[in-house]
Amino acid sequence: MRALIFADRDSHGLAPLDRDYALATLPLAGKELILYTLEDLVRSRVTEILFVVADHAGRIERLLGDGRRWGASFRFVLGRGGERPSLMWSRLRIADDQPLLVLRGDLLRSPAVAEFMLAAQGTGGTALCGLGSDPRGGLILLRPGHADPRALLDMLYLQEPASPPAEGCLPLPDVEVRLLETLQGYHQACLDLVSGRINGLGPDGRELALGLSVGLHARVTPRSLKQGRAYVGNHSRVHPEAELLGDVMIGRDVVIDRAAMLCDSVILPHSYVGEMLEVNNAIVAGDTLMRVDTGVVLTISDAFLLGRLGSRASASAQSSGSGLIDRLGGLLLFLLSLPLWPIALVAAALQSGSGAAAGAGATAAAAASVTPSRRLPRLVTYKLLIGNRSTAVAAGGVDGAFLSWRFNTRIPVLSLLPRLLAVIRGDLRLTGVSPLSPEESRSRSEDWQRVRDQAPVGLIGPTQLLLAEDAPLDERLMSDAFYVGQGDWWREARLYADALRTLFSRHAWSRPSRTSMLTPQAED
Repeated sequence: MRALIFADRDSHGLAPLDRDYALATLPLAGKELILYTLEDLVRSRVTEILFVVADHAGRIERLLGDGRRWGASFRFVLGRGGERPSLMWSRLRIADDQPLLVLRGDLLRSPAVAEFMLAAQGTGGTALCGLGSDPRGGLILLRPGHADPRALLDMLYLQEPASPPAEGCLPLPDVEVRLLETLQGYHQACLDLVSGRINGLGPDGRELALGLSVGLHARVTPRSLKQGRAYVGNHSRVHPEAELLGDVMIGRDVVIDRAAMLCDSVILPHSYVGEMLEVNNAIVAGDTLMRVDTGVVLTISDAFLLGRLGSRASASAQSSGSGLIDRLGGLLLFLLSLPLWPIALVAAALQSGSGAAAGAGATAAAAASVTPSRRLPRLVTYKLLIGNRSTAVAAGGVDGAFLSWRFNTRIPVLSLLPRLLAVIRGDLRLTGVSPLSPEESRSRSEDWQRVRDQAPVGLIGPTQLLLAEDAPLDERLMSDAFYVGQGDWWREARLYADALRTLFSRHAWSRPSRTSMLTPQAED
């Protein structure tokens, strides 16, 4: 059987969510909105589906694919967005030799296809419609030999729907329809879905405890749910000291930090909610907080309160190798830094005193073979790090790894001069996330910790400029994830300005007696 799905509504009424989502791709308790309609069709053995799409058409196509994983065949047609179905029908030229089911996929509907098709079997006529709680979420069945259906199709028009026909209408009393026209409507539909208040629908996952449903690899303890019902999406993490009250929906790849409190709220995918933050009756999307009771929309600039964990990295930023511009920039910085290299060597000699020159890969036997009289000052230290190039270092055998060395001095600027050579070779970009050792990379077990992989590894970045190198790994990974989520050209410009300001600051040239945010640690 064939189906025609209209998924071309604009999502302007849901601003600012319309920047990142088409209405059909809005996340609801573990699945995108259009998947509820699609699964209903697949369960009824509909195998040939034509989608009419408009805003974010590419995202919808990437989400659904060609249909093979559903055991079906999908085709996509680009519409003008929100136009009358009758006008679109005139351009589709669909043959009428087989039955065709027509419905909308950009709204939330209780499972209805099987019930409607069963009722239609005992009803004559070439055009039938099934009506739930709202005709705009109804279903239309066109049988072979049907008359011109354009007037009937406009029953699905959201703005000015046509009245249902007097004949051929089948009531579907158990089918509930949610149009999701506003932020308030979307928020309420999410909470009703989590709490089981929509007939035939529930969150996508397993029940971990009474009232608590979770997706794959979600990390949450039942004691976090103080009252009500909650859903925690795939690969999300809720701190054991966080509190969930009322009805709460948490999307995939979300981090809820210590002592945060969520009440009757929706947290969209790839969001971070910081320590001791209270979110009440709101929608959170990255760094944006939307209060549904007052209509206030706030963008939070403090990434320790709200932040976006990846998902906005540009395609150019995700490329594996370092670009020509970065290499030329690294060469220019290397030439400008040449007067500092002799100073760095002297500083390293004074710092090290005496000791064998050795790297992280040196063995005890090799160190013992150097007699005391022949020992040289330990001017440099070595460490294996993972960069951007897809090559392997013999010492580590790790794809993308390179041998990073630095001068053995506690003056940060002088110590890190050799990293410019890694930029020239293409192992590092000028800007990017902080490089990890192979051991640190292998120790990452959660999806949010791998968000940083969406961006290149760089010489400078927020993590390198603001955090100590001995900061906890999770803290550095979180900082990198924020960096990925804020990907734009303005971010890069700010980074260069911050690096220049740091270069001429006292911290960059001082020799502190204790670990600070700019103190390099010996790579041995």
